[in-house]
Amino acid sequence: MSGPELTFSRAVEPFDYLMFRGEANPRSRSSLASVSLLDRNPGIERLRSTFDRASRNVLRLRQRIVAPALPITGAEWIVDPDFDLGYHVRVVRATGTGGLRELLDLTTALLSTPLDTARPLWEARLVEDVHVDGACAALVMKVSHSLTDGEGALQLLTQLFDFERDADRGPMPPVPVPEDRSPTDLVRTALARGTGRRMARAGHSVGVAARGVAGAVRDPGGTVEGARAMVGSLRRVVADPPAPPSPLLQRRGLGRRLDTTSVPLDGLRDAARSAGCSVNDAYISAVCGALRLYHEHLGAPVDALPLAMPISRRSDEDAAGGNRFGATRFAAPIALTDPIERMRRVREIARAGADEPAMDAFDVVAPLISHLPTVVLGTFASTATGTDIQASNVRGYPSPPFVAGAEITETYWFGPLPGVAMMVVLMSQAGTCFIGVHSDTASVTDGALFCRCLEEGFAEVLAVAAATSR
Repeated sequence: MSGPELTFSRAVEPFDYLMFRGEANPRSRSSLASVSLLDRNPGIERLRSTFDRASRNVLRLRQRIVAPALPITGAEWIVDPDFDLGYHVRVVRATGTGGLRELLDLTTALLSTPLDTARPLWEARLVEDVHVDGACAALVMKVSHSLTDGEGALQLLTQLFDFERDADRGPMPPVPVPEDRSPTDLVRTALARGTGRRMARAGHSVGVAARGVAGAVRDPGGTVEGARAMVGSLRRVVADPPAPPSPLLQRRGLGRRLDTTSVPLDGLRDAARSAGCSVNDAYISAVCGALRLYHEHLGAPVDALPLAMPISRRSDEDAAGGNRFGATRFAAPIALTDPIERMRRVREIARAGADEPAMDAFDVVAPLISHLPTVVLGTFASTATGTDIQASNVRGYPSPPFVAGAEITETYWFGPLPGVAMMVVLMSQAGTCFIGVHSDTASVTDGALFCRCLEEGFAEVLAVAAATSR
Protein backbone atom coordinates (compact mmCIF):
# COMPACT_ATOMS: atom_id res chain seq x y z
CA MET A 1 0.00 0.00 0.00
CA SER A 2 1.23 3.51 -0.71
CA GLY A 3 -0.53 5.41 2.06
CA PRO A 4 -1.24 9.17 2.05
CA GLU A 5 1.16 11.64 0.46
CA LEU A 6 3.81 12.60 2.99
CA THR A 7 5.10 16.09 3.69
CA PHE A 8 8.32 16.81 5.55
CA SER A 9 9.65 19.94 7.20
CA ARG A 10 13.05 21.19 6.06
CA ALA A 11 14.02 22.61 9.44
CA VAL A 12 15.29 20.18 12.07
CA GLU A 13 13.07 20.53 15.13
CA PRO A 14 14.89 21.18 18.46
CA PHE A 15 13.98 17.83 20.01
CA ASP A 16 15.00 15.96 16.84
CA TYR A 17 18.29 17.87 16.77
CA LEU A 18 18.90 16.91 20.39
CA MET A 19 18.44 13.25 19.45
CA PHE A 20 20.83 13.72 16.52
CA ARG A 21 23.54 15.22 18.70
CA GLY A 22 23.14 12.41 21.22
CA GLU A 23 24.54 9.98 18.65
CA ALA A 24 28.06 11.09 19.65
CA ASN A 25 27.70 9.62 23.15
CA PRO A 26 27.08 5.86 23.65
CA ARG A 27 24.96 6.66 26.72
CA SER A 28 22.64 8.96 24.81
CA ARG A 29 22.27 7.19 21.47
CA SER A 30 18.61 6.96 20.67
CA SER A 31 18.18 4.62 17.72
CA LEU A 32 15.13 2.40 17.34
CA ALA A 33 15.49 -1.13 15.95
CA SER A 34 13.06 -3.71 14.63
CA VAL A 35 13.41 -7.39 13.83
CA SER A 36 10.92 -8.78 11.30
CA LEU A 37 10.82 -12.52 10.60
CA LEU A 38 10.13 -13.39 6.94
CA ASP A 39 8.48 -16.48 5.51
CA ARG A 40 10.80 -16.39 2.50
CA ASN A 41 14.07 -14.79 1.45
CA PRO A 42 13.15 -11.90 -0.90
CA GLY A 43 16.72 -11.54 -2.14
CA ILE A 44 18.86 -8.47 -1.68
CA GLU A 45 18.14 -6.96 -5.12
CA ARG A 46 14.36 -7.03 -4.72
CA LEU A 47 14.66 -5.69 -1.16
CA ARG A 48 16.89 -2.84 -2.31
CA SER A 49 14.40 -2.00 -5.05
CA THR A 50 11.65 -1.84 -2.42
CA PHE A 51 13.71 0.50 -0.26
CA ASP A 52 14.65 2.55 -3.32
CA ARG A 53 10.97 3.15 -4.09
CA ALA A 54 10.19 3.97 -0.46
CA SER A 55 13.09 6.42 -0.25
CA ARG A 56 11.68 8.41 -3.16
CA ASN A 57 8.47 9.06 -1.19
CA VAL A 58 9.91 9.16 2.33
CA LEU A 59 12.42 11.98 1.94
CA ARG A 60 13.95 11.32 5.35
CA LEU A 61 15.40 8.07 3.99
CA ARG A 62 17.50 10.12 1.54
CA GLN A 63 18.15 13.14 3.73
CA ARG A 64 20.96 13.88 6.16
CA ILE A 65 21.18 16.59 8.78
CA VAL A 66 23.48 19.53 8.04
CA ALA A 67 24.26 21.74 11.03
CA PRO A 68 25.44 25.33 10.46
CA ALA A 69 29.11 26.16 11.04
CA LEU A 70 27.96 28.99 13.33
CA PRO A 71 24.80 28.84 15.48
CA ILE A 72 23.09 31.79 13.77
CA THR A 73 20.53 29.60 12.06
CA GLY A 74 19.04 26.15 12.49
CA ALA A 75 20.11 22.77 11.15
CA GLU A 76 18.37 21.50 8.02
CA TRP A 77 17.39 18.22 6.39
CA ILE A 78 19.24 18.03 3.07
CA VAL A 79 18.75 15.44 0.29
CA ASP A 80 22.11 13.67 0.31
CA PRO A 81 23.91 14.00 -3.05
CA ASP A 82 26.03 10.97 -2.11
CA PHE A 83 23.12 8.72 -1.14
CA ASP A 84 24.24 5.08 -1.48
CA LEU A 85 21.43 2.53 -1.21
CA GLY A 86 23.98 -0.29 -1.12
CA TYR A 87 25.44 1.16 2.07
CA HIS A 88 22.08 1.39 3.82
CA VAL A 89 20.62 -1.99 2.74
CA ARG A 90 23.03 -4.92 3.09
CA VAL A 91 22.85 -8.70 3.35
CA VAL A 92 24.43 -10.80 6.13
CA ARG A 93 24.21 -14.43 7.17
CA ALA A 94 23.00 -15.52 10.58
CA THR A 95 25.66 -17.05 12.79
CA GLY A 96 25.54 -20.43 14.50
CA THR A 97 22.24 -22.23 14.07
CA GLY A 98 20.45 -19.08 12.93
CA GLY A 99 18.20 -19.21 15.98
CA LEU A 100 16.49 -16.37 17.79
CA ARG A 101 19.36 -15.77 20.20
CA GLU A 102 21.86 -15.38 17.35
CA LEU A 103 19.47 -13.04 15.52
CA LEU A 104 18.97 -10.89 18.61
CA ASP A 105 22.71 -10.75 19.29
CA LEU A 106 23.29 -9.60 15.71
CA THR A 107 20.66 -6.90 16.20
CA THR A 108 22.25 -5.87 19.50
CA ALA A 109 25.58 -5.29 17.76
CA LEU A 110 23.90 -3.20 15.05
CA LEU A 111 21.91 -1.19 17.59
CA SER A 112 25.01 -0.51 19.70
CA THR A 113 27.02 0.83 16.75
CA PRO A 114 26.76 4.59 16.13
CA LEU A 115 25.11 5.74 12.93
CA ASP A 116 27.20 7.68 10.42
CA THR A 117 25.80 11.18 10.95
CA ALA A 118 27.24 12.28 7.58
CA ARG A 119 24.65 10.01 5.91
CA PRO A 120 20.88 9.49 6.16
CA LEU A 121 20.17 8.15 9.65
CA TRP A 122 19.06 4.56 9.07
CA GLU A 123 20.35 1.11 8.12
CA ALA A 124 18.76 -2.22 7.18
CA ARG A 125 20.07 -5.77 7.04
CA LEU A 126 18.62 -8.77 5.23
CA VAL A 127 19.62 -11.69 7.44
CA GLU A 128 19.79 -15.01 5.59
CA ASP A 129 19.87 -18.58 6.94
CA VAL A 130 17.49 -17.80 9.81
CA HIS A 131 15.65 -20.65 11.50
CA VAL A 132 13.08 -19.15 13.88
CA ASP A 133 9.43 -20.24 14.06
CA GLY A 134 9.37 -21.34 10.42
CA ALA A 135 11.04 -18.15 9.13
CA CYS A 136 14.02 -18.50 6.82
CA ALA A 137 15.13 -14.85 6.72
CA ALA A 138 14.77 -11.65 8.71
CA LEU A 139 14.78 -7.92 8.08
CA VAL A 140 16.59 -5.92 10.77
CA MET A 141 16.14 -2.14 10.62
CA LYS A 142 17.76 0.61 12.66
CA VAL A 143 16.50 4.21 12.59
CA SER A 144 17.64 7.27 14.51
CA HIS A 145 15.05 8.70 16.88
CA SER A 146 15.81 12.09 15.32
CA LEU A 147 14.13 10.80 12.15
CA THR A 148 10.91 9.63 13.80
CA ASP A 149 9.21 8.19 16.88
CA GLY A 150 7.27 4.91 17.06
CA GLU A 151 3.94 6.21 15.75
CA GLY A 152 5.72 8.16 13.03
CA ALA A 153 7.67 5.05 12.02
CA LEU A 154 4.42 3.16 11.39
CA GLN A 155 3.29 6.00 9.14
CA LEU A 156 6.53 5.90 7.16
CA LEU A 157 6.49 2.11 6.88
CA THR A 158 3.31 2.30 4.79
CA GLN A 159 5.66 3.26 1.97
CA LEU A 160 7.73 0.11 2.50
CA PHE A 161 5.15 -2.53 3.41
CA ASP A 162 2.28 -4.01 1.39
CA PHE A 163 -0.73 -6.11 2.39
CA GLU A 164 -0.51 -8.39 -0.64
CA ARG A 165 2.46 -10.56 -1.51
CA ASP A 166 2.88 -9.13 -5.00
CA ALA A 167 1.17 -5.75 -4.79
CA ASP A 168 1.42 -3.47 -7.81
CA ARG A 169 2.61 -0.02 -6.72
CA GLY A 170 2.71 1.41 -10.23
CA PRO A 171 5.61 3.24 -11.86
CA MET A 172 8.71 4.13 -9.85
CA PRO A 173 8.51 7.68 -8.40
CA PRO A 174 11.12 10.22 -9.50
CA VAL A 175 14.40 10.56 -7.60
CA PRO A 176 14.37 13.51 -5.17
CA VAL A 177 16.63 16.35 -6.32
CA PRO A 178 19.92 16.11 -4.39
CA GLU A 179 21.35 19.15 -2.62
CA ASP A 180 25.03 19.85 -2.09
CA ARG A 181 24.95 22.18 0.92
CA SER A 182 27.66 22.46 3.55
CA PRO A 183 27.61 23.88 7.10
CA THR A 184 29.24 27.02 5.71
CA ASP A 185 26.56 27.30 3.02
CA LEU A 186 23.87 27.42 5.69
CA VAL A 187 25.64 30.29 7.45
CA ARG A 188 26.22 32.17 4.19
CA THR A 189 22.54 31.83 3.24
CA ALA A 190 21.45 32.94 6.69
CA LEU A 191 23.63 36.03 6.53
CA ALA A 192 22.42 36.86 3.04
CA ARG A 193 18.82 36.71 4.24
CA GLY A 194 19.53 38.80 7.29
CA THR A 195 18.89 35.80 9.54
CA GLY A 196 21.71 36.88 11.80
CA ARG A 197 19.81 40.00 12.78
CA ARG A 198 16.62 38.00 13.16
CA MET A 199 18.46 35.47 15.32
CA ALA A 200 19.71 38.27 17.57
CA ARG A 201 16.15 39.48 17.95
CA ALA A 202 15.03 35.87 18.45
CA GLY A 203 17.63 35.47 21.18
CA HIS A 204 16.13 38.45 22.95
CA SER A 205 12.68 36.96 22.47
CA VAL A 206 13.84 33.64 23.89
CA GLY A 207 15.10 35.46 26.96
CA VAL A 208 11.78 37.22 27.34
CA ALA A 209 9.93 33.95 26.77
CA ALA A 210 12.09 32.17 29.32
CA ARG A 211 11.32 34.84 31.88
CA GLY A 212 7.67 34.53 30.93
CA VAL A 213 7.78 30.77 31.41
CA ALA A 214 9.44 31.25 34.77
CA GLY A 215 6.70 33.67 35.68
CA ALA A 216 4.06 31.25 34.45
CA VAL A 217 5.60 28.51 36.56
CA ARG A 218 5.60 30.81 39.57
CA ASP A 219 2.02 31.89 38.97
CA PRO A 220 0.47 30.31 35.81
CA GLY A 221 -3.12 31.01 36.64
CA GLY A 222 -2.58 34.30 38.42
CA THR A 223 -2.97 32.49 41.72
CA VAL A 224 -0.62 30.97 44.24
CA GLU A 225 -2.56 27.73 44.02
CA GLY A 226 -2.00 27.57 40.27
CA ALA A 227 1.72 28.15 40.75
CA ARG A 228 1.92 25.34 43.26
CA ALA A 229 0.10 23.02 40.85
CA MET A 230 2.52 23.74 37.97
CA VAL A 231 5.63 23.44 40.13
CA GLY A 232 4.36 20.18 41.58
CA SER A 233 3.64 18.88 38.09
CA LEU A 234 7.13 19.82 36.88
CA ARG A 235 8.68 17.97 39.80
CA ARG A 236 6.63 14.85 39.08
CA VAL A 237 7.32 14.91 35.33
CA VAL A 238 10.99 15.93 35.07
CA ALA A 239 12.51 16.10 38.54
CA ASP A 240 11.80 13.92 41.53
CA PRO A 241 11.54 10.16 40.85
CA PRO A 242 7.96 9.05 41.62
CA ALA A 243 9.31 6.10 43.65
CA PRO A 244 12.69 5.05 45.06
CA PRO A 245 14.90 3.49 42.36
CA SER A 246 15.43 -0.26 42.43
CA PRO A 247 18.41 -1.51 44.45
CA LEU A 248 19.10 -3.93 41.58
CA LEU A 249 18.79 -1.55 38.62
CA GLN A 250 20.88 1.44 39.67
CA ARG A 251 24.02 0.97 37.57
CA ARG A 252 24.29 2.18 33.99
CA GLY A 253 26.82 0.75 31.58
CA LEU A 254 27.44 0.12 27.89
CA GLY A 255 26.47 -3.58 27.66
CA ARG A 256 23.17 -4.32 25.93
CA ARG A 257 20.86 -7.33 25.60
CA LEU A 258 17.69 -7.91 23.60
CA ASP A 259 14.93 -10.37 24.53
CA THR A 260 11.45 -11.14 23.20
CA THR A 261 8.17 -12.77 24.05
CA SER A 262 4.66 -12.71 22.56
CA VAL A 263 1.07 -13.11 23.72
CA PRO A 264 -2.33 -13.21 21.97
CA LEU A 265 -3.95 -9.79 21.64
CA ASP A 266 -7.44 -11.18 22.31
CA GLY A 267 -6.26 -12.72 25.57
CA LEU A 268 -4.74 -9.45 26.75
CA ARG A 269 -7.86 -7.54 25.65
CA ASP A 270 -10.20 -9.97 27.44
CA ALA A 271 -8.14 -9.73 30.62
CA ALA A 272 -8.26 -5.94 30.46
CA ARG A 273 -12.04 -5.94 29.95
CA SER A 274 -12.48 -8.23 32.94
CA ALA A 275 -10.94 -5.50 35.09
CA GLY A 276 -12.63 -2.60 33.29
CA CYS A 277 -9.26 -1.52 31.89
CA SER A 278 -7.47 -1.02 28.58
CA VAL A 279 -5.00 -3.26 26.77
CA ASN A 280 -2.27 -0.83 27.76
CA ASP A 281 -3.23 -1.16 31.43
CA ALA A 282 -2.98 -4.95 31.12
CA TYR A 283 0.38 -4.65 29.37
CA ILE A 284 1.90 -2.37 32.02
CA SER A 285 0.45 -4.60 34.73
CA ALA A 286 2.21 -7.61 33.18
CA VAL A 287 5.51 -5.69 33.16
CA CYS A 288 4.96 -4.81 36.82
CA GLY A 289 4.35 -8.46 37.61
CA ALA A 290 7.58 -9.40 35.84
CA LEU A 291 9.52 -6.82 37.84
CA ARG A 292 8.04 -8.15 41.09
CA LEU A 293 9.06 -11.70 40.24
CA TYR A 294 12.54 -10.63 39.12
CA HIS A 295 13.21 -8.74 42.34
CA GLU A 296 11.84 -11.57 44.46
CA HIS A 297 14.03 -14.14 42.68
CA LEU A 298 17.10 -12.03 43.44
CA GLY A 299 16.13 -11.42 47.08
CA ALA A 300 15.34 -7.71 46.77
CA PRO A 301 11.54 -7.23 46.83
CA VAL A 302 10.25 -3.69 46.24
CA ASP A 303 6.87 -2.00 46.61
CA ALA A 304 7.07 0.35 43.62
CA LEU A 305 9.50 1.47 40.91
CA PRO A 306 9.73 4.64 38.78
CA LEU A 307 8.36 3.87 35.30
CA ALA A 308 8.05 6.20 32.31
CA MET A 309 5.58 5.84 29.48
CA PRO A 310 5.59 7.93 26.27
CA ILE A 311 2.22 9.24 25.10
CA SER A 312 1.76 10.11 21.42
CA ARG A 313 0.78 13.70 20.62
CA ARG A 314 0.76 13.13 16.84
CA SER A 315 -2.15 14.55 14.84
CA ASP A 316 -3.18 14.39 11.19
CA GLU A 317 -1.93 17.95 10.73
CA ASP A 318 1.66 17.14 11.77
CA ALA A 319 4.39 16.75 9.17
CA ALA A 320 5.62 13.19 8.61
CA GLY A 321 8.41 11.83 10.76
CA GLY A 322 9.86 13.71 13.70
CA ASN A 323 8.91 13.27 17.34
CA ARG A 324 5.45 14.11 18.62
CA PHE A 325 5.09 12.68 22.11
CA GLY A 326 5.00 13.61 25.75
CA ALA A 327 5.96 11.36 28.64
CA THR A 328 4.48 10.50 31.98
CA ARG A 329 6.28 8.99 34.98
CA PHE A 330 4.61 7.19 37.84
CA ALA A 331 5.26 4.79 40.67
CA ALA A 332 4.58 1.39 39.10
CA PRO A 333 2.69 -0.83 41.61
CA ILE A 334 5.20 -3.68 41.76
CA ALA A 335 4.13 -5.31 45.04
CA LEU A 336 0.46 -5.84 44.09
CA THR A 337 0.05 -9.57 43.46
CA ASP A 338 -3.61 -9.54 42.37
CA PRO A 339 -3.49 -8.83 38.60
CA ILE A 340 -6.98 -7.27 38.56
CA GLU A 341 -6.12 -4.90 41.39
CA ARG A 342 -2.81 -4.15 39.69
CA MET A 343 -4.47 -3.33 36.34
CA ARG A 344 -6.93 -0.98 38.03
CA ARG A 345 -4.16 0.74 39.94
CA VAL A 346 -2.12 1.16 36.75
CA ARG A 347 -5.16 2.65 35.03
CA GLU A 348 -5.66 5.14 37.86
CA ILE A 349 -2.09 6.39 38.09
CA ALA A 350 -1.43 6.34 34.32
CA ARG A 351 -4.50 8.50 33.72
CA ALA A 352 -3.38 10.94 36.38
CA GLY A 353 0.06 11.14 34.76
CA ALA A 354 -1.40 11.81 31.31
CA ASP A 355 -3.28 14.81 32.73
CA GLU A 356 -0.18 16.47 34.20
CA PRO A 357 0.00 20.20 33.26
CA ALA A 358 3.76 19.82 32.64
CA MET A 359 3.41 16.78 30.35
CA ASP A 360 4.96 18.66 27.42
CA ALA A 361 7.48 20.64 29.45
CA PHE A 362 10.40 19.17 27.55
CA ASP A 363 9.19 20.85 24.35
CA VAL A 364 9.96 24.16 26.06
CA VAL A 365 13.34 22.99 27.32
CA ALA A 366 14.56 21.27 24.12
CA PRO A 367 15.29 24.50 22.18
CA LEU A 368 17.42 25.70 25.08
CA ILE A 369 19.51 22.56 25.63
CA SER A 370 19.79 21.23 22.06
CA HIS A 371 22.73 23.59 21.37
CA LEU A 372 24.63 22.98 24.60
CA PRO A 373 28.27 21.87 24.24
CA THR A 374 28.66 18.15 23.59
CA VAL A 375 30.43 17.55 26.90
CA VAL A 376 27.51 19.14 28.77
CA LEU A 377 24.98 17.04 26.86
CA GLY A 378 27.01 13.93 27.70
CA THR A 379 26.99 14.79 31.37
CA PHE A 380 23.24 15.40 31.23
CA ALA A 381 22.68 11.98 29.61
CA SER A 382 24.89 10.13 32.08
CA THR A 383 23.03 11.56 35.07
CA ALA A 384 19.48 11.02 33.76
CA THR A 385 18.86 7.89 35.84
CA GLY A 386 15.78 8.89 37.80
CA THR A 387 13.66 6.27 36.02
CA ASP A 388 14.23 2.51 36.06
CA ILE A 389 11.89 1.31 33.31
CA GLN A 390 10.38 2.80 30.19
CA ALA A 391 7.46 1.02 28.52
CA SER A 392 5.91 1.87 25.17
CA ASN A 393 2.86 0.52 23.35
CA VAL A 394 2.66 0.83 19.55
CA ARG A 395 -0.47 -0.20 17.68
CA GLY A 396 0.62 -2.07 14.57
CA TYR A 397 -1.23 -3.64 11.67
CA PRO A 398 -4.44 -5.72 11.77
CA SER A 399 -3.13 -8.16 9.14
CA PRO A 400 0.37 -9.41 8.35
CA PRO A 401 2.33 -6.98 6.15
CA PHE A 402 4.63 -7.97 3.30
CA VAL A 403 7.97 -6.52 2.27
CA ALA A 404 9.51 -7.27 -1.14
CA GLY A 405 7.10 -10.20 -1.54
CA ALA A 406 7.94 -11.82 1.80
CA GLU A 407 5.34 -12.07 4.57
CA ILE A 408 6.35 -10.58 7.90
CA THR A 409 5.24 -13.25 10.36
CA GLU A 410 6.57 -11.63 13.55
CA THR A 411 7.86 -8.13 14.38
CA TYR A 412 9.72 -7.04 17.50
CA TRP A 413 10.60 -3.43 18.20
CA PHE A 414 13.37 -2.26 20.50
CA GLY A 415 13.51 1.29 21.81
CA PRO A 416 16.54 3.21 23.10
CA LEU A 417 17.69 3.39 26.73
CA PRO A 418 17.39 7.10 27.65
CA GLY A 419 19.12 6.77 31.03
CA VAL A 420 16.93 3.84 32.03
CA ALA A 421 17.81 0.26 32.91
CA MET A 422 15.29 -1.25 30.52
CA MET A 423 12.98 -0.34 27.65
CA VAL A 424 10.01 -2.59 26.91
CA VAL A 425 8.02 -2.12 23.68
CA LEU A 426 4.77 -3.89 22.79
CA MET A 427 3.77 -3.89 19.11
CA SER A 428 0.53 -5.55 18.05
CA GLN A 429 0.28 -7.18 14.64
CA ALA A 430 -2.34 -9.49 13.18
CA GLY A 431 -3.80 -10.52 16.54
CA THR A 432 -0.51 -11.01 18.39
CA CYS A 433 1.34 -8.72 20.79
CA PHE A 434 5.08 -8.91 20.15
CA ILE A 435 7.16 -7.63 23.06
CA GLY A 436 10.77 -6.50 22.69
CA VAL A 437 13.00 -5.89 25.72
CA HIS A 438 16.17 -3.79 25.45
CA SER A 439 18.16 -3.87 28.69
CA ASP A 440 21.38 -2.46 30.11
CA THR A 441 23.40 -5.46 31.28
CA ALA A 442 24.99 -3.42 34.06
CA SER A 443 21.49 -2.97 35.51
CA VAL A 444 19.63 -6.11 34.45
CA THR A 445 22.40 -8.59 35.22
CA ASP A 446 20.30 -11.69 34.46
CA GLY A 447 18.44 -10.97 31.25
CA ALA A 448 17.37 -14.60 30.76
CA LEU A 449 15.78 -14.60 34.21
CA PHE A 450 13.92 -11.38 33.50
CA CYS A 451 12.62 -12.80 30.22
CA ARG A 452 11.19 -15.81 32.10
CA CYS A 453 9.68 -13.44 34.67
CA LEU A 454 8.13 -11.40 31.85
CA GLU A 455 6.44 -14.51 30.48
CA GLU A 456 5.14 -15.28 33.98
CA GLY A 457 3.96 -11.69 34.39
CA PHE A 458 1.89 -11.93 31.21
CA ALA A 459 0.62 -15.37 32.27
CA GLU A 460 -0.70 -13.79 35.50
CA VAL A 461 -2.67 -11.21 33.54
CA LEU A 462 -3.92 -13.64 30.88
CA ALA A 463 -5.15 -15.96 33.63
CA VAL A 464 -7.70 -13.29 34.58
CA ALA A 465 -9.53 -13.75 31.27
CA ALA A 466 -9.39 -17.53 31.56
CA ALA A 467 -10.84 -17.40 35.10
CA THR A 468 -13.72 -15.11 34.15
CA SER A 469 -14.64 -17.19 31.10
CA ARG A 470 -15.24 -20.33 33.17
